[in-house]
Amino acid sequence: MTSTVRLTVAQATVRFLATQLTERDGAEQRLFAGCLGIFGHGNLAGMGQALLQAELAEPDALPYYQGRNEQAMVHMAVGYARMRNRLSVMACTTSIGPGATNLVTGAALATVSRLPVLLLPGDVFATRVASPVLQELEYPGGPDVSVNDALRPVSRFFDRIWRPEQLPAALLAAMRVLTDPAETGAVTLALPQDVQAEAADWPADLFTRRVWHVGRPVPEPGALARAVAAIRSARRPLLVAGGGVMYSEATAALAALAEQTGIPVAETQAGKGALRYDHPLSLGAIGSTGSTAANAMAAAADVVIGVGTRYTDFTTASRTAFGDPGVRFVNVNVAAADSAKLAGIGVVADARAALTALAGKLAGWSVHPGYRREARDRAAAWDAEVSRAYALGHQPLPAQSEVIGAVNEAAGESGVVVCAAGSLPGDLHKLWRSANPKAYHVDYGYSCMGYEIAGGIGAKMAAPDRDIYVMVGDGSYLMMSQELVTAVQENINITVVLVQNHGFASIGALSETVGVPRFGTWYRYRNPATGRLDGDVLPVDLAANARSLGVRVHEPGTIAELRDALALARQEDGPSLIQILTDPLIPAPSSDAWWDVPVAEVSGLPATANARKSYEAAKARQRPLLTTAERPSGGPPDTGPGRLLV
Repeated sequence: MTSTVRLTVAQATVRFLATQLTERDGAEQRLFAGCLGIFGHGNLAGMGQALLQAELAEPDALPYYQGRNEQAMVHMAVGYARMRNRLSVMACTTSIGPGATNLVTGAALATVSRLPVLLLPGDVFATRVASPVLQELEYPGGPDVSVNDALRPVSRFFDRIWRPEQLPAALLAAMRVLTDPAETGAVTLALPQDVQAEAADWPADLFTRRVWHVGRPVPEPGALARAVAAIRSARRPLLVAGGGVMYSEATAALAALAEQTGIPVAETQAGKGALRYDHPLSLGAIGSTGSTAANAMAAAADVVIGVGTRYTDFTTASRTAFGDPGVRFVNVNVAAADSAKLAGIGVVADARAALTALAGKLAGWSVHPGYRREARDRAAAWDAEVSRAYALGHQPLPAQSEVIGAVNEAAGESGVVVCAAGSLPGDLHKLWRSANPKAYHVDYGYSCMGYEIAGGIGAKMAAPDRDIYVMVGDGSYLMMSQELVTAVQENINITVVLVQNHGFASIGALSETVGVPRFGTWYRYRNPATGRLDGDVLPVDLAANARSLGVRVHEPGTIAELRDALALARQEDGPSLIQILTDPLIPAPSSDAWWDVPVAEVSGLPATANARKSYEAAKARQRPLLTTAERPSGGPPDTGPGRLLV
């Protein structure tokens, strides 16, 4: 007879999560590092009681961490999962109502960026004995709909546990999605508050140690052969490294292929750091926020090998980056949907497995030596431009690029920069010199203001031996800074560099290009004379705000003082915040690339009319990128200029 264990639904959930592991390449780790939570009437008696019971009985089974905002809890979990290459994750529990719907933005970020997190929001009574209960949405189209249904479109998997009997199947399905590199994202198991506290007899086997194997799918031979033929036919190939290179731990395989073939490497936001910044074949960032080196090589590339990239508009410069009329694409991706983009030759495989296989099949083939030299020379020219941007010496306030340079210097070989939104991600993508694969942690898939501090805390929890530098603008800080209290509570050492420019610098710059000059982007009083927000600067003191939360604060006025503050912060316990004022009107070096943001077609404003003319001129360069992926007819793939056997 099968043995059973009598537990509530919440207790069973906690016990199950504590026994899950992942394994890749023979290395095992716990799948769940802990559970973040904010309690209310919809989860306190259920999940709260279960977590307390577990903490008292087995303190390390599923540690509980107290959050301050439900959205920020998801950001912490995402930062953790990203730093652990998606092999270890965190769960988040909330009450019903606003606590649950606060998860939506964080869930969207997790799913868009393909990062795993388990959401356990409370829900209405399954029995409906007292409906409508507090915070229940009375949806006239059906009583089985609650506010938690808002999480469906931003979750990779969603289920609501109406009865205890449904829990085992739902838990197993959730684990499958969380551990699948092609399918992962936010997973939501909505838990009605009465069901959480309901007891049932569970099979003991549900709680036995379970290991989820994260495999490395190998390329299908036919697809690999087509990819090799396309690459061998190329005169000017370019490899675009995306986040998949990082998550599959394929950076060494990437470097080996680049060195063997001479194919230069450009990097997306998620792929930055896939190749050391000073590698002779590293072109740095590509696309709208890219380097002139990568974008110049992209403009003339005839075969583009995308590895682990989704080809977002920033990567393709809104489909203007790749200028060769016959450019073809080879797309290596663990997700079939991404491998089929841009009419490319799709290679559905793990990035490391595919890069290793390509290296084997391309043995003896290399680009022309002159092409290698061109890549090296363009990269060197861009690096010199970065050095110039780091040392502008702008007065009276420093430029943002100078602040980035000082933080990059302080980070050294092992430090990690964390960012997500505003003007900083674009400047960091261009300028940050990544010395290792995890030195750059910028979530630009969703570019969510408020991710920075919470994501930095999650990154530090995942990598306690590394120095974490959170770079955040005043706009994002005002969106969500309260998790500094969590960092104080847990004594988490992160350095927050707050770039204060009294407004939205990124959208302010964009407003100039779309003919809406600086409208709604300054933090100013409403001016009685004009009725507009163009009065004096607001007397906001964000340094004082951080102090009030228990954070150590430094306020340097110069880059030299910033360097001193960074050195001090590194030695301090717990979180530190460094506020420095910058001039928002001094841009970083141009990427010589475009981003498609529509401009009003008709307008009475001269600025908008002029912007429309520029927009239409740029729009004319957009291409569908539907060139056939097959090798053009002609000589064999290993003959002709630039296709040399070595």
